[in-house]
Amino acid sequence: MNGIVIVDKPQGWTSQDVTARLRRVFDTRRIGHGGTLDPMATGVLPVFVGRATRGVEFFEHAEKTYETVLRLGITTDTEDITGVVLRENTVSVTVEDVEKALEGFRGEILQVPPMYSALKVGGQKLYDLARKGKEVERQPRPVTIHELTLLSMDGSDVCLRVRCSKGTYIRTLCKDIGEALGCGGTMAALRRTQAGEYTTQEAVPLETLLQEENPGKYLRAVDSMFQIFPVVKLTANQEKRCRNGNAFSIHLPEGTYRAYSATGEFLMLAKVENGVMSTIKSFFDV
Repeated sequence: MNGIVIVDKPQGWTSQDVTARLRRVFDTRRIGHGGTLDPMATGVLPVFVGRATRGVEFFEHAEKTYETVLRLGITTDTEDITGVVLRENTVSVTVEDVEKALEGFRGEILQVPPMYSALKVGGQKLYDLARKGKEVERQPRPVTIHELTLLSMDGSDVCLRVRCSKGTYIRTLCKDIGEALGCGGTMAALRRTQAGEYTTQEAVPLETLLQEENPGKYLRAVDSMFQIFPVVKLTANQEKRCRNGNAFSIHLPEGTYRAYSATGEFLMLAKVENGVMSTIKSFFDV
């Protein structure tokens, strides 16, 4: 089986846990996921099955949207509610205070990656060092916050919607907003509501997939992740050159295209430059 299944990841599972179980469900070792979710997080986790795994590299750069709860007045070592509490402060923050603080976190910002993350320093994962009680210097990295909206505020709990670029740590964003408000903060809940083209409305609960006798019915075609690119149907000769990995002349404006055979098979993601089409990534059966 080949395709993309949009999983609604439950709390307590790692992204790797999900793919490991789905290898058995779809009876294949060729499985990968599009964007790691922490165990405490829930929501949209695209899982690529079979030949569709060739598309994972493109999905890593997709924008993500989250809804998160920032709990003010608490600072933890992991930057989320599962960690050890380092400090507790009294909270006397208004909605107006929060709105004003959020202004400084929109657009391109710098984030210092948390110690409890899978990033490597000197060949060692940061979370391995953190579990040994070690802390190392991390360089700030640029990320882009496309949207940061206050959804509600209930006491010290602030619900936010965040649409962001690849590499953004929502728990670090929560921590930094808490610091900007002067009381500290930590992430108390996280749900990914959208990843690339895929939303929670089309996500399948993991439990449903584990119990389904025909899980293939939930697989979406791999070209569903490339909907923003225009379609072109190739002639028989162009298709032959495509399958052989060769470029060919074509009368199209420069840009990226989804290329299909005359029968409708998705062949490749392609680019056109100077009247020549070449392969970015092929997806046809060999």
